[in-house]
Amino acid sequence: MPEAPRQGLIKGMAFFLIALIVLALDQVSKFLIRANMSPGQSIPEDGLFRITYVTNIGGVFGILSNQAFLILLTTAVGIAAILLYSRYPIFNRMLVKISLGLLLGGALGNLIDRLSFGWVVDFIDLGFWPVFNLADSAIVLGVTLLFYYFIFLVRKEERLKENE
Repeated sequence: MPEAPRQGLIKGMAFFLIALIVLALDQVSKFLIRANMSPGQSIPEDGLFRITYVTNIGGVFGILSNQAFLILLTTAVGIAAILLYSRYPIFNRMLVKISLGLLLGGALGNLIDRLSFGWVVDFIDLGFWPVFNLADSAIVLGVTLLFYYFIFLVRKEERLKENE
């Protein structure tokens, strides 16, 4: 197989593999929380880092708590955009594929909860921050990597092309 198509295949596989890993870890962790804890329970009961079982009917950090349809609609549009953008040549860099995989896995993980239960299981409690889950973490990391790519690496690539 020629080098360019092979690299494209590897990047595409990385995108979907990362999304699948994030989705699996997210769903397994939420299942374990639901199966072993009661809502509102914290382990340990106090401290900086706790596992606290809460349900979130809103969006990120509980915003838009009475807007279930809007949240579902924006999630569906976001997932469609991720799938669409993953095919554009500008997004054909490994870092971008990884970030899009993180975004897709996280969005799907929270969407599954919303469609299954009407709420999302959150459990990572840092005390000073709203309780969140692995899907939320993947989404934040994916967005951070995209910002890093477009702010720093795209400019660097443009400068290198100018100097050729």
